[in-house]
Amino acid sequence: MAEFNDGARTRLAADLQKAIAGSVGFDNGSRALYATDSSNYRQVPIGVVQPRTVEDVIATVALCRKYDAPLLPRGGGTSLAGQCCNTAVVIDMSRHLDAVKSIDSARKTAIVEPGCVLDDLREAAERHHLTFGPDPSTHDHNTLGGMIGNNSCGVHSVMSGRTADNVNRLEILTYDGLRMWVGPTPDSELEQIIAAGGRRGEIYGRLKSLRDRYAEFIRARFPKIPRRVSGYNLDDLLPEKGFNVARALVGSEGTCALVLAAELRLVHSPPGRALAVLGYPDVFSAGDHVPDILRYKPLGLEGLDDRLIRYMRKKPLHAEDLGLLPEGNGWLLVELGGESREEAAEKVKALCEDLGRRPDAPHMKSYTNMADEARLWEIRKSGLGATAWVPGQPPTWPGWEDAAVSPEKVGRYLRDFRKLLGRYGYDCAIYGHFGDGCIHVRIDFELTSQAGIDKYRRFLDDAADLVVQYGGSLSGEHGDGQARGPLLSKMFGPELIQAFQEFKDIWDPAGKMNPGKMPQPAAPDAHLRLGAGFHRDKQSTVFQFPADGGDFSHATLRCVGVGECRRHGGGVMCPSYMATREEQHSTRGRARLLFEMLQGDPLNGGWRSEAVRNALDLCLACKGCRHDCPVNVDMATYKAEFFSHYYGGRLRPRAAWSMGLIHWWCRAAGVAPGLANFIGQTPGVSQIAKWAGDLAPQRRVPRFSREPFREQFRRRGYRRSGGNRVLLWPDTFNNYFHAETAMSATEALGRAGFEVVLPERVLCCARPLYAWGMLDLARRQLSQILATLGPEVEAGTPLVGLEPACMSVFRDEMLNLFPENKTARKLAENSFLLGDFLTRNDYRPPRLRRRAVVHTHCHHRSVLGLAGQRKMLDALGLDYRILDSGCCGMAGSFGFERDHYEVAMKIGERTLLPAVRALDDDVLVIANGFSCREQIEQGSVRRTLHLAEVLRMAQRQSAS
Repeated sequence: MAEFNDGARTRLAADLQKAIAGSVGFDNGSRALYATDSSNYRQVPIGVVQPRTVEDVIATVALCRKYDAPLLPRGGGTSLAGQCCNTAVVIDMSRHLDAVKSIDSARKTAIVEPGCVLDDLREAAERHHLTFGPDPSTHDHNTLGGMIGNNSCGVHSVMSGRTADNVNRLEILTYDGLRMWVGPTPDSELEQIIAAGGRRGEIYGRLKSLRDRYAEFIRARFPKIPRRVSGYNLDDLLPEKGFNVARALVGSEGTCALVLAAELRLVHSPPGRALAVLGYPDVFSAGDHVPDILRYKPLGLEGLDDRLIRYMRKKPLHAEDLGLLPEGNGWLLVELGGESREEAAEKVKALCEDLGRRPDAPHMKSYTNMADEARLWEIRKSGLGATAWVPGQPPTWPGWEDAAVSPEKVGRYLRDFRKLLGRYGYDCAIYGHFGDGCIHVRIDFELTSQAGIDKYRRFLDDAADLVVQYGGSLSGEHGDGQARGPLLSKMFGPELIQAFQEFKDIWDPAGKMNPGKMPQPAAPDAHLRLGAGFHRDKQSTVFQFPADGGDFSHATLRCVGVGECRRHGGGVMCPSYMATREEQHSTRGRARLLFEMLQGDPLNGGWRSEAVRNALDLCLACKGCRHDCPVNVDMATYKAEFFSHYYGGRLRPRAAWSMGLIHWWCRAAGVAPGLANFIGQTPGVSQIAKWAGDLAPQRRVPRFSREPFREQFRRRGYRRSGGNRVLLWPDTFNNYFHAETAMSATEALGRAGFEVVLPERVLCCARPLYAWGMLDLARRQLSQILATLGPEVEAGTPLVGLEPACMSVFRDEMLNLFPENKTARKLAENSFLLGDFLTRNDYRPPRLRRRAVVHTHCHHRSVLGLAGQRKMLDALGLDYRILDSGCCGMAGSFGFERDHYEVAMKIGERTLLPAVRALDDDVLVIANGFSCREQIEQGSVRRTLHLAEVLRMAQRQSAS
């Protein structure tokens, strides 16, 4: 807002900092961080508040009222229609107001705070065999407040309805300061409230008048379909709906009031689930079958087309799971439930038998195994990630991504919709909640030229006309926001648009709640994040970014804002967010800041931006995002590139020299490891050494081996004649600290029939250099590797390594720095971790009847893959489980550094360290990464073993 100048912003920020316990972020970095959501839109906020308590919310609203500042309540920030970005004070409820306050299993209700993550509620409710029915694909990180704001739905809304159908009461706060609970209102109570007068009485009186004047329009023009999400829920004010004020506010997108708490309806959660997957000639035929399948009362009924599967194969995404689908070019996933898995399986069997008798019977597969079902649901859940940034395809965007029609019309609507796309020359994959008639797409709109934007506007008009022709809703899940709000008159007519405006005015007469959205939104092409004036200046970078056409600025556009990196557990991404719950420490937050850095307003400083540096400081470079992010944002690489510019011509911190150059320090220490251990292990002396290196005083300096591995190998003459040659990579850590691991690997390769050789000279993959942006030095190190190993690589000699962080360099950073180098590509194709290599060569180790837990190095999971290690552990006969422990927190040098110690330990204590401490003494702890082993051993006092050492243990046990 032009009238809200820097002076007013400064004064408001100062008053907020005095008044509330939560955080106040009115700096340019915080404002840039919240400038967009998952939509096509961008509006820089006035500032950001993260309240700790409800009292903080009340105080924030009061001060915004004093300064006449608009407000935007925000949850997970994943909205796709632009309703979650505005030039306003953003109140981020997700950071602290995230509790499940109570569950009443008898009444089947729960009370939650607005920032509560859906899966936290579902986990608590499942203890009572209950669940909250609506479950969008973002269920592991979206908030209930956000779901209430958007009237979210999800896979299982076919069983339980929209969020509006599952809200009993809401505690709300209006911009003018009224705090109250609202819900269903019997006539007698309604009259009492009105008679009592005051602001509450005024609101209820005006709502009653609105209802009475527009009742017939509401009954006539509101679509009678499961997924009518568009517009305000004025139908919930009708007498037959019980004048439910809470449900009328659901889906109002923060334009009427703030939610302080919600009482939600819980439903029975069938403990038994089974899945039928049906394959059809095309997605239209799949849509035709929806009404028949609904007769079986599925818990979920989802559809997807052949383009979606084709995109997944291109990326690749879940490629190993696509074989679970039956033959076809369109599919339905039908989940049926029962009180036991057997009962659910019988229902699936009956469904398939009935369908099999039809002349147009689909191809069918049924699944009762939970693991297979989970893999299939991941395919469906990954729809957005599969359709964004597909190699060889134009980028796709939201804007028309969730229209809904009656379920019996799905097949016909999809045929007409595909024809409409064809007339405009657009393409997209189709998937969605077919059982509710809700269709999801991301379309290849061109939003950087005026001609492309004009075409986009014309398409929206025609697409809206098509949906209205089918009696549908412009939005079936994601809300109207700015993308579809201007089109609502086509669906509702001018009378109901006027009613929507009156509804908004009743709650927010000052017009300060999320202004410019419903019911009088800005045009669909206003505030575009790209837009006709958008241009990207190609940056001069060290990394070549081949996946982004050699353009770093293109890489900064990758993030689609879906927020998978905001999960509180599971997977690797994003460990620093899991520890801090701060948006700037999520992959999404960092990606958005890098995008904003290149725009230059409000974020200034370019490559020297302190806001970007601060956000990247806690990036562990774990590469979890490279694997877990649906669009493969690679923040570790972006961080290295940024720091190479940020520190250009500057003196780096002491930790950069002590840890970044660790290869050279180790080479020096390897000459006299006894002296090095005296310095590192002796009290007093070691503290000085740690201070000099800017290391955490709590950390123990790792002990050097008595003799480096290369010296032991040379002295002992480990060679096996007659076998195929294999290069063993003596990485810095296993060469100087864990020489016994490298010796164990040498023995295992020898037993497998290979002649083990080492590189002719001491080399380093340069992994420690990336964290500090020492990319020129890293390039020289890798050039040296290519020159030294070139003859062996060209001869086809495989390279086998032990440290996942090092081996991932050959698959990742090397190809990013030398994308056209044939030797680099060949090395990437022919380099393996020990377990992968032995598995590929059918090595069968002796059996080892022991129990074990396995912690997986982040790069092993994200870059190299776990299949080979799993097969080798199976071949050993171990009774093992792989911990879902994410990043250990050490992450190379990260956890050794003084400034990062507390965060590193918080990450380790999230899952890994408590799990290891709880193990029986006879359980083996297997971890291949040096930093992982250090974190476990220093944090749990449990010895760890590398896979190579486990193989040696098996061999010795077999020989004894």
